Amino acid sequence: MSVAVDDPTPLRGDLDQKQCMETLQEAYLHAVAAAARCSLSKPNRDRGIDWKISHQSTEHLHDFEVDLRVQLKSTYQVAPASDLDSIPISLPNSQLTRLAHSPVITSTILIAMLVPRDIGQWIEVGSNHMMLRHCCYWRNLEGHPITGRDETVVRVPTSQVFDEFALCDIMRRIGAGGRA
Repeated sequence: MSVAVDDPTPLRGDLDQKQCMETLQEAYLHAVAAAARCSLSKPNRDRGIDWKISHQSTEHLHDFEVDLRVQLKSTYQVAPASDLDSIPISLPNSQLTRLAHSPVITSTILIAMLVPRDIGQWIEVGSNHMMLRHCCYWRNLEGHPITGRDETVVRVPTSQVFDEFALCDIMRRIGAGGRA
């Protein structure tokens, strides 16, 4: 089947949509980290931690650099809405056990991203902007109980938008000896 040259529909590749959702969320994470002037590193092996964010400041209490571990999850199962108070994310209990471990030396957060079901709505590009849809939210799972037999639904509050201001505030708390 040939595609007409004047067909406005982009010829997208056949990469699995879940992999594409992960790539979109990583782009969001990179943009937030850059705006917060943080560095990112990917663990050698993914054992429930997708990324490590590092923040350097002479104002940190114990060390010049503090770290935050991040687990990413994205979904299109819940549509964005102004009255949406949280996003349900199902986690295997084995993964939640690692993410909810308490006490910890290095804080870990779950970042959940809502994406439109239609991949054509994921980004919008103009001459002076590039917008990603929709948004990421975060939650510290330290001490979260396991409630399901094989997996647990974790609710990530939409009041905790993950942006550069939230990341800077999280890193300030960690740098002062607190938790995410």
